[in-house]
Amino acid sequence: MSENIIKIAGVKKYFGGVKALDGVDLVIKRGEVHCLAGENGCGKSTIINVISGFYTPDAGTIEIDGKEYSKLTTQQAIDAGVQVIYQDLSVFPNLTVRENLALNMEVASRKKIISKKRFHEIALQALSKIDFKVDLDEMVENLTVADKQLIAISRALLNNAKLIIMDEPTTAITQKEVKNLFNVIRDLQKQGIAILFVSHKLDEVFEIAEHFTIFRSGKNVFSGKTEELNEQKFTYYMTGREIQEEFFHYDEKPEAKKVLEVKDLSLTDGFANCSFFLREGEILGIVGLLGSGRTELAETIFGYHRAESGEIWIDGKKAEINSVKDGIANGIGYVPPERGVQGLFMDQSIEDNISITKWKEHSNSLGFIREKSVEESVEHWVRELSIKINDMKDNMRTLSGGNAQKCVLAKWLSLDLKVLILNGPTVGVDIGAKYDIYKLTQKLAENGLAIIIISDDIREILSNCNRVLVMKQGRLVEEHMTSGLDETSLSALSVEC
Repeated sequence: MSENIIKIAGVKKYFGGVKALDGVDLVIKRGEVHCLAGENGCGKSTIINVISGFYTPDAGTIEIDGKEYSKLTTQQAIDAGVQVIYQDLSVFPNLTVRENLALNMEVASRKKIISKKRFHEIALQALSKIDFKVDLDEMVENLTVADKQLIAISRALLNNAKLIIMDEPTTAITQKEVKNLFNVIRDLQKQGIAILFVSHKLDEVFEIAEHFTIFRSGKNVFSGKTEELNEQKFTYYMTGREIQEEFFHYDEKPEAKKVLEVKDLSLTDGFANCSFFLREGEILGIVGLLGSGRTELAETIFGYHRAESGEIWIDGKKAEINSVKDGIANGIGYVPPERGVQGLFMDQSIEDNISITKWKEHSNSLGFIREKSVEESVEHWVRELSIKINDMKDNMRTLSGGNAQKCVLAKWLSLDLKVLILNGPTVGVDIGAKYDIYKLTQKLAENGLAIIIISDDIREILSNCNRVLVMKQGRLVEEHMTSGLDETSLSALSVEC
């Protein structure tokens, strides 16, 4: 029996004239937690598709559990024990937990008659493998992302998995859920199952991974033990540049005007009696567990929800915000956590997405868009925010997560904003773009813009905010200056009592 579950050597993959993989190596030992890291476009997704048999490499060798494959198919990969849990989890939202767990096995067995008893037995068998308790009759669409993830893991184990590839598994789950996931991963490791953990979150991968492989531009730039890396080296290997973390310093002036005041704001089934203020040039953080009401509070200030009671004041004047149009008219911009769903028109051009908030200004007296005006504006913001694009006419889907997020920011910054709300500003963004967004955010605040950051990333809050509010069960319960906090203390504050 080979000590390696996977051995990739000199693998190349081309798409037209583009080298997606340029002679990469990857070795994962049995029962090992191995992190594959790299910025968007580095080749991570391509190597996953090679290992799973979806892509056939143009050169190189693939060895799984000691057996070399000349042309690996998806079925051969599954039979060899390879299971992939993608970011979208590949669960069926309109089916029950039981059906999601048992369906694949039933289809594979070519049973002509469906047996509810057999479905039930398969589902219980799957859940028992990670000691996961869930209502088998519940529709999967009603579950949390973390629970959907555990269903995907349970289902993978039914196929005698020897290697489970997890593609950005912590993108949409809370810190508490991340800890639960890590406990599951450690249990799998004790069973001799290897995990390829694909991520770019430094703190998480340093905690869970024993070995690292880092790709950049389709090539290996580092492979070795986690203990051989520190944060500075990791960042350099990922980006190819030295990045220094800069902490936000707010020059607090009592006379600074309050740009935003929220007074006893309430929303049915969302939050109650929330009050706080935000001065010009401040960056205010809001932390709390998923479901604490933090997103509903942000959306209500922006106008997505109509408040049940309470008041919102802008620049010392009471504002009537009953719609998104009202929010924008009052100088409020909102960057949502799911940019692909709420923040961008993914099937439209980069140009349309950046310019959409100013189409009225880009139109002539007859209502026709002045193309030259649009192009000049978009070129300005692409240059100003260092957005990497090929052509502004290209579809949004051609951009990486970081560049797409910069397009959302450009859309709002083209307006005369007074308040900018960033909800999960760096979710799904690679490390280089993350620090670019931090630098931009701090620069905007230094120029007087009032900013709110809502985030699960405690370090993100501490390095970019001067104050932080803690939200629990729909109420703002504490306020602190970030200068008096560290990651451990703020993490403890944000967890439910």
